[in-house]
Amino acid sequence: MNDHMKYLAKHAALGKVSRRAFLGKASAMGLTAATANLALASAVKAAGPQTGGTIRVGIQGGATTDSLDPATAANSTANLIARLWGETLVALAPDGSLDPRVAENYEASTDAKTWTFKIRSGLTFSNGQTVTPEDVLQSIDRHSNEDTKSGALGLLRGIANMRTDGDNFIVELTTPNADLPYLLSDYHLVIQPGGGKDDPAAAIGTGPYILKSVDIGVRIVAEKNPNYWDDNVGHAGTIEVLVINDNTARVAALRSGQVDMIDRVPPRTASLVDRAPGVTVRSTSGAGHYVFIMHANTAPFDNHDLRMALKYAINRQEMVDKILSGYGTIGNDTPINASYPMAPEFEQREFDPDKAAFHFKKSGHDGPITLRTSDNSFPGAPDAAALFQQSAAAAGITLDVKREPNDGYWSEVWNKQPFCTSFWGGRPVQDQMLSTAYLSSSDWNDTRFFNDRFDKLVVEARAELDETKRKEMYAEASMLIRDDGGLICPMFNDFVGATSDRLEGWIDDHKGFDLMDFRAPLKMWVAA
Repeated sequence: MNDHMKYLAKHAALGKVSRRAFLGKASAMGLTAATANLALASAVKAAGPQTGGTIRVGIQGGATTDSLDPATAANSTANLIARLWGETLVALAPDGSLDPRVAENYEASTDAKTWTFKIRSGLTFSNGQTVTPEDVLQSIDRHSNEDTKSGALGLLRGIANMRTDGDNFIVELTTPNADLPYLLSDYHLVIQPGGGKDDPAAAIGTGPYILKSVDIGVRIVAEKNPNYWDDNVGHAGTIEVLVINDNTARVAALRSGQVDMIDRVPPRTASLVDRAPGVTVRSTSGAGHYVFIMHANTAPFDNHDLRMALKYAINRQEMVDKILSGYGTIGNDTPINASYPMAPEFEQREFDPDKAAFHFKKSGHDGPITLRTSDNSFPGAPDAAALFQQSAAAAGITLDVKREPNDGYWSEVWNKQPFCTSFWGGRPVQDQMLSTAYLSSSDWNDTRFFNDRFDKLVVEARAELDETKRKEMYAEASMLIRDDGGLICPMFNDFVGATSDRLEGWIDDHKGFDLMDFRAPLKMWVAA
């Protein structure tokens, strides 16, 4: 490539020449499209992050019933929005380690019962107020007191005392927990002025953006916080988030240029989307799982045999093949897969209509069973429910599939109706996943799984320093969920999103949730 083309590539990388113009000139000079794109990609990488411009995100999950209060965030949209304006003490880094945010460092006592977090000096909220250790204490207190509705409550039950000392926020635990910093990275635990107790939905935090226009469940516009402290985050001048719950419409918005990135590309169409001009599908394996959840304390699901009948009545491999289209792996009725350290290994539960029929008859239940679903629970959920309906029929079990509206699914169906489709994005460590969704004391115990032995195992595992013993304890805990609980987990999904070629800065294999742990809008930049 001659010097002139290198010059043009550099200017295209800096946004001084449009991508289209660069490719046109390259073609006129005899370069193939592949060579020109490679040259541009190299120039972009060499140029590094660019500031300014607008990144538009099309995302699924939002509803008009949502709130800006991070304590009640229960879907992808609410998670991403909280990332824009707020930060937690620490955050999950791309490699799965922890990245200090509001806390600039932390350390534990030798017995891991007392943790000290040094609050970052000079940090301010978006309203100009200086962040203090007392703000941190009040924020964690709001999520841990008994009256809270926070999704993080189950993670914080082990706190015995909190206090401040100079620049430090200190947490004392009832029992040791080597994973406490991971628990405090939970997206609900955004640090707010005064803990957010006066106005939890004010969206005042230490994040890289300030919300300027809010239409809950429809459209959010945020502009760069001029006083943000980290130059490596928040490159775009404006972030526009559009809630597009319909899968077809969301993909169409990306292909037409209405948005620059989307989450939850339907797996069955991912290869087709990837072939679209100017679009790249981004697939990352992880701990996310598509599930069917039963309230184990609600009839008829309070009957163990009925739960087992439904677990044997689902064809997991068929779900992986037809719903995930290869973008995922088979599940085994536990929320833990091989992506976790110390993951258990169990014999795979297979589709067995004879065993399903045996347990169904033994349960004494007669009549149809209502299963509620929506595309908003996970991509292809209604189709997955139809497959479950067909496989259950082979065992003589009638499922009455009821399709619910997308809007309000996470507030009116999930965690309220006794049998529905759902989605969990997983968590960085087993303790966080098990404590969030399965401890008896957790508000997000969406299978109503109340088991004293399980609770004891999870709490004791936190303090166990022998990894072999800890793995055995986690394995027993997962076995209790698998055999006694209300979880039917047929598959672990890859996170499949997509970005336009206007953007650069994607990080492959980023740990956490979809779209680089919902940090892609914060870490990517407009390059064309």
